[in-house]
Amino acid sequence: MLSDKQSIPVPKAGERNILITSALPYVNNYPHLGNIVGAVLSADVFSRYCKQRGYNTIYICGTDEYGTATETKAFKEGLTPKEICDKYYKLHKEVYEWFDIGFNYFGRTSTEQQTKIAQDIFLKLNENGYLTEKTIQQLYDEKAQQYLADRFVVGTCPHCGYEEAKGDQCDKCQKLLNPTELLNPRSVITGTVPIIKETEHVFIKLQDLQPLTKEWYENNENTKYWTNVARSVTDSWFEEGLKERCITRDLKWGTPVPLDKFKDKVFYVWFDAPIGYISITASYFNELGNESVWEKWWKDTKNVTYYEFMGKDNVPFHSVIFPSSLLGTKEDWKLVDVISSTEYLNYENTKFSKTNGIGVFGDQAKDTGIPSEVWRYYLIAMRPEQADTQFKWDDLQAKNNNELLANLGNFTNRVLKFTQSNFNSIVPNRGEFDEKDLKLIEGINEKLKEYIDKLENVKLKDGLQTAMLIGKLGNTYLQDHKPWDLLKKDINVNGKSTPKSEEVLKKDLERCGTIIYLATQVCALMSAVFEPYIPSFSKKLNSQLNYNPDVNTITETIDLERIPSGHKIGEPAGIFKKIEDKEIKAFKEQFGGGEEELFPLDLRVGQIESVKEHPEADKLYVFNVKLSDKETRQIVGGLREAYPDKDSLLGKKVVVACNLVVAKLKGVESEGMLLASKQDDGLVSLITPVCDVPIGSKVIPKGGVLKLEKVIKKGPLKHILDNLKVGPNNTPLFKTKMPLAVFSGQQQLSEVHTERNIKEGSGIF
Repeated sequence: MLSDKQSIPVPKAGERNILITSALPYVNNYPHLGNIVGAVLSADVFSRYCKQRGYNTIYICGTDEYGTATETKAFKEGLTPKEICDKYYKLHKEVYEWFDIGFNYFGRTSTEQQTKIAQDIFLKLNENGYLTEKTIQQLYDEKAQQYLADRFVVGTCPHCGYEEAKGDQCDKCQKLLNPTELLNPRSVITGTVPIIKETEHVFIKLQDLQPLTKEWYENNENTKYWTNVARSVTDSWFEEGLKERCITRDLKWGTPVPLDKFKDKVFYVWFDAPIGYISITASYFNELGNESVWEKWWKDTKNVTYYEFMGKDNVPFHSVIFPSSLLGTKEDWKLVDVISSTEYLNYENTKFSKTNGIGVFGDQAKDTGIPSEVWRYYLIAMRPEQADTQFKWDDLQAKNNNELLANLGNFTNRVLKFTQSNFNSIVPNRGEFDEKDLKLIEGINEKLKEYIDKLENVKLKDGLQTAMLIGKLGNTYLQDHKPWDLLKKDINVNGKSTPKSEEVLKKDLERCGTIIYLATQVCALMSAVFEPYIPSFSKKLNSQLNYNPDVNTITETIDLERIPSGHKIGEPAGIFKKIEDKEIKAFKEQFGGGEEELFPLDLRVGQIESVKEHPEADKLYVFNVKLSDKETRQIVGGLREAYPDKDSLLGKKVVVACNLVVAKLKGVESEGMLLASKQDDGLVSLITPVCDVPIGSKVIPKGGVLKLEKVIKKGPLKHILDNLKVGPNNTPLFKTKMPLAVFSGQQQLSEVHTERNIKEGSGIF
């Protein structure tokens, strides 16, 4: 897909030549808002900025179409992998077009160019001794007569006991897995139990490439512009030491391995996919009529600056594995200069989930009736640059109503309507700028310098905030100078309305014209500085200004003659509209989210230090539970029948309710309660953290807000517990939708679960 008709862009010596890529989205599903802001939208903002500054820039992206994820999706939908790719390529393309993503080219990885370039890189790595062959054990489906890729195997997680863990990662405890580690594995294809069978694969010797890759990383003068998370992830990989990594898979859908011995295998997606940036660039220039130009961008190490945009989970593949693969060819490849990665954008304190109907996905945003410029503005304003951020409907409404409508839209609309009403839609002549005008110009130029500095350093959120401050300066200028008062024919003298003299009328008209002239130039500047962020706003504003430049140039200082005197503007109209409370309420009901759920229980992780039988009750234990180095509590619990071997409880980490009224059970004081669940047939299970976490860690519902009661008595406690039930995958849920999880501040450390399989809907006690 070409974004426009243009001459073939070629890097030029002595100019800024900018190559931009964003992480290739998997073709097997719709992107959600977090995917969009983390990669394609962030890259688009930067690309538009570079082009408006006159830099020679290309922005390349496309769908990642090979690998297990595609085969799995095809299997589920009853389609071929090619049909799945065609279907979702079209859907992704439509989503990005609606979001005004201005790729130079949005391509695909299932192309001849991908095969040729990826195989060439592989063969050079092999020739240079950076590949090795190994025999490994892999699960094999005898009924389907094929080896099973990671995603085609499910079974019981060896770490947390979750029975539907996938072969590459457990969705419950998030531990990475090998398929052969699963307990009770079964094939997704036939449902049969697979056998373990030996198979040979190719590995890249990253440990041998580490000196080359680390030297490049440490000597890259642009690493200082990488985001903190990109640097920290990369540093940790080098500190741990790079290890051999398998780069082939037993699949049919992928780039074929160009060795006779491995002709039935394909490249692993994380070796293959980043090479897609190169092959998609080749496809772009092929469509422009000169495919060989791709090498001028990808093999020019002196004149091209290369930026990559992605979420933090993609960092090591781009900062370590991809550069290592290119360095191992011993050719002059253009390696990444700047990696701009983000943390996660979550949805209303929980995760986006298409399956569970939680959150807004790319295909749904346009159906809300909220224009793309509002989505783009909000997503960049909430861009998770330093830490995870939350999409919240109330925030979206506030930013639209209080910032876009009340600040930006209000200023531009007032200036243009005033020009229409009082100057017959003609930009007035300007007189001499007075001290206040010059102060505005000086203030704008300071902010413009700051704006350019932020964007040059890929501080996209800060750049947006600075652009809004320029708009605020314009609004303040208009309000302070009140040009509407200058057109009044009378003047108030000692409380009486007195007609102005002809001389004063002429002078005030001239002064009014100067104010509006300058305000119009500020409007034109707003169009330019906001175009990287909200291009459809700039397009609408330019139409109202009757100003249609080929390039909406971002200049070093405000251009005071961009819209000349005598220029006739177009028809002013409001660009933004208010989002009403009732609309937000409806969106929350449709997409999930809503009023904050207050959670009054003080739940913490504790560790059982001792267990003894209650002296007066056959069904009770008396526990000593450590909550911190300074706090241990005595807790009485009815678990003797469920856990007859008391020694099995020693050292176990449990969830403790800490703000309950102290109770006496058969004469022994209990200073809290261990959370457990009991199903109808009497099976009881303690609730425990899925992963090892520090004692004292808080346990709260994801999406809930802690509002602790000082002491909770028996009646209120029963009401709270009535809202806690076991949900899918043995996860306790608060009010049927919010899973309990362990947190340290805002960071989730682990989920909690019943350590035994408990029927969904069972209560908590």
